[in-house]
Amino acid sequence: MPPRNVVVAQSGGPTCVINNSLRGIIESCRRHPQTFGKVYGGRFGIEGVLKEELIDLTATSAEEISLLRTSPAAGSIGTCRYKLKKGLDEDFTRVVEVFKAHDVGYFFYIGGNDSQDTAHKISVLARDGGLDLVAVGVPKTIDNDLGDAQFRLLDHSPGYGSIARYYAHYVSQANEENAGSSPADPVLVVQAMGRKIGYIPAAARLADPERKMPLQIYLTESGLTLEQLGENVIRQLESDGRCLVVVSEGFDVGELGTIRDNFGHVQFSSSQQTVAQIVVNYLNTLKFPVPGKARGQVPGTDQRNAIAYASVVDLDEAYGVGAHAVDIARNEGNGWMSTILRDRSGSSYSVHFDKAPLEQVANSERFFPEEWLAPSRIDVTDDFLEYARPLIGEDWVSVPTVGGLPRFARIAPVYAPRKLAAYVPQTYRK
Repeated sequence: MPPRNVVVAQSGGPTCVINNSLRGIIESCRRHPQTFGKVYGGRFGIEGVLKEELIDLTATSAEEISLLRTSPAAGSIGTCRYKLKKGLDEDFTRVVEVFKAHDVGYFFYIGGNDSQDTAHKISVLARDGGLDLVAVGVPKTIDNDLGDAQFRLLDHSPGYGSIARYYAHYVSQANEENAGSSPADPVLVVQAMGRKIGYIPAAARLADPERKMPLQIYLTESGLTLEQLGENVIRQLESDGRCLVVVSEGFDVGELGTIRDNFGHVQFSSSQQTVAQIVVNYLNTLKFPVPGKARGQVPGTDQRNAIAYASVVDLDEAYGVGAHAVDIARNEGNGWMSTILRDRSGSSYSVHFDKAPLEQVANSERFFPEEWLAPSRIDVTDDFLEYARPLIGEDWVSVPTVGGLPRFARIAPVYAPRKLAAYVPQTYRK
């Protein structure tokens, strides 16, 4: 059989390491020219497929592709928050038309819960519609909520190790700030990403595994109220004179004037108020036992794209899971997601790459385990630290620089010639 062309695309929020999964796919396909032809990148995810905007990644040099290792976020081929939904029959028909027009035999989709649902729908479309296509998912999410509660399908998602490392460092630095400025600002509130699943704020404990800081962590799963948070902070001030509060953006503080994305998820960074603002405002109505007031910080999208804080472990695993997806496509066929599983034998951390059926991970939602929440509900257990600590690695990532600035990959802006009429995705039609 002659080689078939490939489309790879990304969806959802970006991460520090998403481009290294992309690199793993591209380089692995290039090593098997007898199986894979041209490798196209869907410009802005599945939207690029629908609009027939396919970047010819074959036109980009091997040197530039190698720089994807330390190129953060999704500036390479872009990402989207467009979902193929039930009832969008024209969208599904269009995907088939584009793939047939460009002789696409392989589709790789890098993303989280909703993205794996899209990959699953395309795999079913291929299976039931007689389309000669192999669809394989590649996991990506900073929330670490993809997979099953027992961690048997997926131990952790690429992207989580880097944001966990970010918060380990961020909270360490914030503690230095708070310790020095506590006479004026005894309470520092830091809002962490995590709509309703608390793996990200939980990572703050990695900054202080011996629990020497006056640190309180509020996961969405804690079930605590704003009033209980206030009482806990007052007690911490009475004993330590200062307090660090790390709170999930999904912590229940009432109505925020929320805005939602196309997946239906709350966009906390776009809301009229932030959780941190509400917590700070509330705390400043209380009578502190020490002088000073509370102040807040809301790290922005840098928490998911600050390549200087990326975990080397995370980078290597992101590449490996992308490369393994290509092996799955070659040897196992349609309908799988490439996975990372932790080796349970031996005392040192190691993983191997495996696969899980897309239908089992599509729209999956893994919550923070109840047993990893401390009895106080404002801390996490040592079992969580044992799980998360290896993911952040030991060494600093080495980012190539030119003139003191990071040198990111530059994908050649070469597109596959259009073969079909222009198309507007159904959701965007007025």
